[in-house]
Amino acid sequence: MDLNFRDALKQRILVGDGAMGTFLYKMGFPIGVPYEQYNVLKPEVVLSVHQQYVDAGAQVIQTNTYQANRVKFARYGIEDQVDEINRAAVRLARQAAGDKAFVVGTVGSIRDGKRGNVRTLTLTNALHEQIHALLSENVDGLLFETFYDLEEIKLAVRIAREESNIPIICQFAAEDSGRTVDGYTLEEAFVQLKQEGADVIGFNCRTGPNGILKLLDSIDNKTDLPYSVYPNAGAASFVDGKYEYTAGPDYFASMATKFADRGAHIIGGCCGTTPNHVKAMADALEDYVPVPVEALNVLVKKSNNAATSNSPSKFTWGTARRNEQTILDKVKERHTVIVELDPPRDLDISKFMEGAAALKEIEVDAITMADNSLAVTRMSNLALAALVQEQIGITPLIHIACRDRNLIGTQSHLMGLDALGIDHVLAVTGDPARFGDLPDSSSVYDMTSFELIRMTKQLNDGVAFSGKPLKQRANFVVGAAFNPNVKHLDKAVQRLEKKIAAGADYIMTQPVYDVGLIERIAESTKHLSVPIFIGIMPLANGRNAEYLHNEVPGIQLSDAVRARMAGLEGEIGRAEGVKIAQELLDCAIKHFKGIYLMTPFLHYNMAVQLTEYVHTQTQA
Repeated sequence: MDLNFRDALKQRILVGDGAMGTFLYKMGFPIGVPYEQYNVLKPEVVLSVHQQYVDAGAQVIQTNTYQANRVKFARYGIEDQVDEINRAAVRLARQAAGDKAFVVGTVGSIRDGKRGNVRTLTLTNALHEQIHALLSENVDGLLFETFYDLEEIKLAVRIAREESNIPIICQFAAEDSGRTVDGYTLEEAFVQLKQEGADVIGFNCRTGPNGILKLLDSIDNKTDLPYSVYPNAGAASFVDGKYEYTAGPDYFASMATKFADRGAHIIGGCCGTTPNHVKAMADALEDYVPVPVEALNVLVKKSNNAATSNSPSKFTWGTARRNEQTILDKVKERHTVIVELDPPRDLDISKFMEGAAALKEIEVDAITMADNSLAVTRMSNLALAALVQEQIGITPLIHIACRDRNLIGTQSHLMGLDALGIDHVLAVTGDPARFGDLPDSSSVYDMTSFELIRMTKQLNDGVAFSGKPLKQRANFVVGAAFNPNVKHLDKAVQRLEKKIAAGADYIMTQPVYDVGLIERIAESTKHLSVPIFIGIMPLANGRNAEYLHNEVPGIQLSDAVRARMAGLEGEIGRAEGVKIAQELLDCAIKHFKGIYLMTPFLHYNMAVQLTEYVHTQTQA
């Protein structure tokens, strides 16, 4: 390289490398082993991965040392190999990088966001040992990544600054739903990191490009330091026994320039990214001319979608009443509309309840609530279902994920629902916990969605999961999920037939954005004995469209829809999203009596408009 690392950071946009762990997993190496140990056990494999990233155009290569510290290694009984493994990692990265790329020593969070799980003295010693080993091999810089805890990352910077003046990159775990770290705003946290000696600030992991872009748009960089961003390749899905990521190289290429526009001087990839992603970004950024670091603060834009008020709603809730007619009864007679509202991620339920009340007024037939979808923690849908039923007087339909509860917890949950008179449920597998906002939590999966359907219907027979008789029968109406956005629709329908055989009473599909696909679904499922609620989710803006298409498993947008939404924001974007949804509904109501509307970002007025449209079209 013709510049030293610090000067290059100021003058250029540097392309980072991609994932190591998920790439090794994709190559067939098993989960559950410390990939960092491969630095000494399988050095040729690690070298090959580094070399592929360099050949793809990466100018910053990370050492394979994310969890190479004494605390994490103790889980595997290799804590005495910390120095050896870290040193070997630097040598391998340097061998691959040659004079084409800089080498940064990677240090991951030890606390993983849990303040009390490691004592400060133990933490200090572990960080010092790893950082010292990396510096001993003369890395060009240090990368502290996937940190949740401001005090921990400040401690790491402090330790590094005691030994060296090389560039330090600090990255928080990207959480597009949160704007604080340890009670500080991100702006305040970044200022503190600059004061400690950080040279670059930014985000990685936990979310895809769209989530990190939203973060950059939501903060005001008061430090004049450049950003570093390493997004995941969207959310992971579990397909045919393996984890797969949805965001492709072309999408990363289009987002790379957007990151650069917002002041990112290092742009790489985290979980799920590959050399193909890196090459696409390198090609997209080849002729990009960066804005001087001193001008970065004027680039940052405040989000136009920020909440206008945090004050509680003054809405007065109505008297609860129970609607005894099920959605099965309704859909036999007429077109029936179910609307999904996302439970909040915090403790304020005012907007959710306002939305539920508005939907009640427009005569929606049921409100459905996901169960921590995408493994992101939200308020209990059971609690909200009870409030909706009692205070709004509308039928709640709640999702139940196999991920979060074992057999004991699941039966207990269902028994509680029965006691509350909440009888409509949707059985889903649930996204793996490791890809959500609490990645250290466990994914239970005591049962599949097929088994959950069967065992829930077993309660209707007055039989517990254990096989023991119950004193009375439940009355659950059990739904099954269906993803039609697949290459082989016939195979997906075959899987759906098995869910019906297990006892599913109705079907709810993932959102569909293609009229032709709606017609194919109708033709492929016309032999089924249960009603299908076809999923329609209006798009909120162009970025939302690209995020759904590239990062969310099970959702596929047509090229025509993406083109129509491209660049649209705010009211204009939502209006076009509603218009597209209405066009899809024109086809859907010809083939299906069940309509399943999903509400983006709690913009419940969009669902109200579409429900009115369904009523108008079906009553004409």
